[in-house]
Amino acid sequence: MSFNFGGVLTRAWQIIWKHRVLWVFGILASCGRGGSSFNSSTSQGDGGFGVPPDLPPQVVQLLQAIQENMTTFITVGVTLVCLIWIVSIFLSTIGKIGLIRGTSQIDGGAQSLIFGQLFSESTPYFWRIFGLSLLVGLPVVAVVVAVLIAGGAALAISASGGDAPGIGFFAMLPVLIGCICLLVPVMFVVGMVARQAENAIVLEGMSVLPALSRGWEVFLKNLGPIILMAIILAIIGFAVGFVVAIPVFIVLVPAIFAFMGGEAQNWTPLITASVILCLYAPIALLIQGIAIAYTESAWTLTYMRLTKPQDDAPIVLEANA
Repeated sequence: MSFNFGGVLTRAWQIIWKHRVLWVFGILASCGRGGSSFNSSTSQGDGGFGVPPDLPPQVVQLLQAIQENMTTFITVGVTLVCLIWIVSIFLSTIGKIGLIRGTSQIDGGAQSLIFGQLFSESTPYFWRIFGLSLLVGLPVVAVVVAVLIAGGAALAISASGGDAPGIGFFAMLPVLIGCICLLVPVMFVVGMVARQAENAIVLEGMSVLPALSRGWEVFLKNLGPIILMAIILAIIGFAVGFVVAIPVFIVLVPAIFAFMGGEAQNWTPLITASVILCLYAPIALLIQGIAIAYTESAWTLTYMRLTKPQDDAPIVLEANA
């Protein structure tokens, strides 16, 4: 079937540009995606923290207090990480659902979107989308972990070998590379089917297993349009990510060279860079939210354009699922 890629991409941009409340849902959806972190550590061989020289006394006292109460800090830290993870999963899932519903409502003729209403209408779908993520994600994670464990085992066995410790590893290397190469298309297919299933849950009110079946059906019947749309949106996403990363490199790389040039004695460049990056973070988050809103809107429109001609009945939007 012919598919109007330009029409979908243009319509997605029109929707998110006119209805900027979707940017907020894009920011929420970004909560569950990978981020960047910058860490530094030193070691002095004193059996504990390596405290860098020439730090302010307050910082030294703080590091010593952390070292003396390590168990408490670890417990609090793990608890905070778990809470942040739970909140991130909830917000990212609601953000994705809100983008699907908001896009379909506007494309269906709605004139405006209200954040509170769209948020509340998205919550009934949370557990099904979350369950779909677990059902799809856990096997993929298990396979990836198995491949990594197999690679580590092969390396350990080869390292403990006799006269030729590397032979065993190099013998296993083609198998490991083959597994990784096989994982890439498998994960792509799983991701595309899951994306169609998400739309089936939100737009057609399906439960998890029927939605997976529906997603597989839509994917198989529309391989060309879905694969090409995935490539287009991946290129757009890469371009946006590259643009967002440019200021980070411009700020961070000179700061690192200045820090190293001062033989790690002067922390001013790193502190200044950290402040600048903190000020830049909201801008990067906004750009990322807009990009995610655009991507999810395009995928929703793609699903609607691919499935509506095949169905006599219009897409159903259930407020209570």
